Amino acid sequence: MKDRFGAALNDKEIVLTSEGYKKLSEEIEYLASIKREEIAERIKEARDFGDISENSEYNEAKNEQAKLEMRIHNLGQKLRNARVLDGSEIKTDTVGIGTKVTIKDVKSDENHRYIVVGSAEADPSENRLSNESPVGKAIMGCKVGETVKVSTPRGNVKYKIVSIRKG
Repeated sequence: MKDRFGAALNDKEIVLTSEGYKKLSEEIEYLASIKREEIAERIKEARDFGDISENSEYNEAKNEQAKLEMRIHNLGQKLRNARVLDGSEIKTDTVGIGTKVTIKDVKSDENHRYIVVGSAEADPSENRLSNESPVGKAIMGCKVGETVKVSTPRGNVKYKIVSIRKG
């Protein structure tokens, strides 16, 4: 599908850290080799059960195969459209992709530490904050000492930028 200017809609540039690019590359390699072989084996085994028209194991394996191929395609698209940040591009005078930032919840006085990353490598469980998330958007471009107000499901929260370092 293309936009009105003729560019493919899924050709949006994806900004990745070198770590994020490596992680996505490793995932696609695993899925395209090991996982693909595992599913092919499950399909083969399910075929051996006989009539595939009413074979739930076969249908389940084929559905899993379709999901896997879509994931491989989507990851490949992300990697093709990726712009990997060079370490020299990461500045610490303001919050940006590739920076480690410490922010303080002004009300609770709690500090939170994040690495700001592009949406393709965001992972809250590893404190990898997307630049497109509400907090990420609010702090992008801010300097140490600045305070931002973020609308969250819990209501408005104020954060103060405590420190910025290279990620």
